[in-house]
Amino acid sequence: MPPKPAPTLIGIVACRKMIEPHWFHAVGEKYIAAIADAAGAVPLLLPALGERHLDELLDTVHGVFLTGSPSNVEPHHYDGPDSEPGTSHDPHRDATTLPLISRVIERGMPLFAVCRGFQEMNVALGGSLHAKVHEQSGMLVHHEDTVDPLDVQYGPVHGVNLAAGGLLESLAGDTRAQVNSLHHQGIDRLAPGLEVLATADDGLIEGFRVTQAPGFTLAVQWHPEWRVLDNPFSLAIFRAFGDACRRYAGETTLGETT
Repeated sequence: MPPKPAPTLIGIVACRKMIEPHWFHAVGEKYIAAIADAAGAVPLLLPALGERHLDELLDTVHGVFLTGSPSNVEPHHYDGPDSEPGTSHDPHRDATTLPLISRVIERGMPLFAVCRGFQEMNVALGGSLHAKVHEQSGMLVHHEDTVDPLDVQYGPVHGVNLAAGGLLESLAGDTRAQVNSLHHQGIDRLAPGLEVLATADDGLIEGFRVTQAPGFTLAVQWHPEWRVLDNPFSLAIFRAFGDACRRYAGETTLGETT
């Protein structure tokens, strides 16, 4: 029998959170399931250890997925004003993802980011954020009502315009899509070198890629992982990411054996 092919591994960076009385490194199950079921890869949780062992961890995976989170990127990373009291932050995740992003891109390794991950990518590459999008003139309310059932919170609430000829348009098969919206932070200044792939009707940037990246890069502000198997557009996004990771795995293996 031919040897069984090695699995494609996708690293998911964990959040560090207190579950009394101890600290835990955790990833939401919906993100893990989306990688396993929609991307068709093996999810591997990466602890938020800052730059410790970062390169060794990247040596073990074939792609990286940056998830959403209740916490905000700390504003000192983009020279923003101090957060309001009570704002949730995760400095350990910031210390891991912000240096990780450039290393993943330089390797040509596939990188996919949603919500907080989308914001992290913009900050890591030199952009800035609004702490509260809805407080900006002319902007819509982009956060959920937390008293609603989850199916309502994660249901489609507004349209996005997909750039003609861009990756998201090709995956959607259309220039418009309906998406969910569960975020307070949003892009203020777009980082240099990013190509806008989606915008909300109020002009807020909701999707981009790294223009000169040697590998697959995609970041979206919404949550395509939610019930991903029931949404053709979301499923196409995760499948494209999984396919890119499989290609990277094959190229990596080939390079190691020649």
